[in-house]
Amino acid sequence: MKVRNSLKTAKLRHKDCRMVRRKGRVYIINKKDPRFKARQG
Repeated sequence: MKVRNSLKTAKLRHKDCRMVRRKGRVYIINKKDPRFKARQG
C-alpha cells in the first residue's frame, strides 16, 4: 500500500478503483488488482 498526498492520480491509473473512507482516512482499493491500494491521511 502506498501513502500518497494526492489520491486523484492513483484513481486515474485504473478504471476499477474505488474510493473508500474509513476512520478518517481515504483509501483507494481495487477488486480486480488487489495489489493496487493507496491511502491518504
